[in-house]
Amino acid sequence: MRSDAQKNYDHLFEVGREVVAEQGADASMREVARRAGVGIGTLYRHFPSREALLDALLRKSFDQLTAKAGELEKVASTGNALVLWLREMVTLTHSHRGVISAMTVAIAEPDSALHASCVSMRASGSHLLARAQAQGEARLDIDGEDLFALVSALAWLNDQPLFASRVDRLFQLIASAILVQPAD
Repeated sequence: MRSDAQKNYDHLFEVGREVVAEQGADASMREVARRAGVGIGTLYRHFPSREALLDALLRKSFDQLTAKAGELEKVASTGNALVLWLREMVTLTHSHRGVISAMTVAIAEPDSALHASCVSMRASGSHLLARAQAQGEARLDIDGEDLFALVSALAWLNDQPLFASRVDRLFQLIASAILVQPAD
């Protein structure tokens, strides 16, 4: 890609991230183009659909979350690494309001542009869980599917005005239910 085209792409990507953070997964492509100061055709040359923009945003976030799991393995206890990663995952879903359905579809659909990143991201969480379980720091009756389902539930709750204020408390409850408490 030419440097000017890359610059345009990067600018549209950042503006798209802002608009999606504000408006959620149904963000207006016209609003992205307006805020970026470009015509709608320019936006569509880089991102042919809202789904393409969302795919690009989520793929980058998922790849960063996968990398974060590797970093956490090196600096935190197995239980803490798992909880810190879960917190990052919940934060990701909160910053991309309404994307949980795209994530669940992508994991189940190998032809999705997001499939590989979603599977890799979920595998990194499963790996952190397995490490914590091997060290006796996490329950043995939970797997990666359960982790993903719990994060999905928290993401959905965060999108519901009635429950959004309780998400942090619920996260703490879930984290304490996953981790094994040392016997007194």
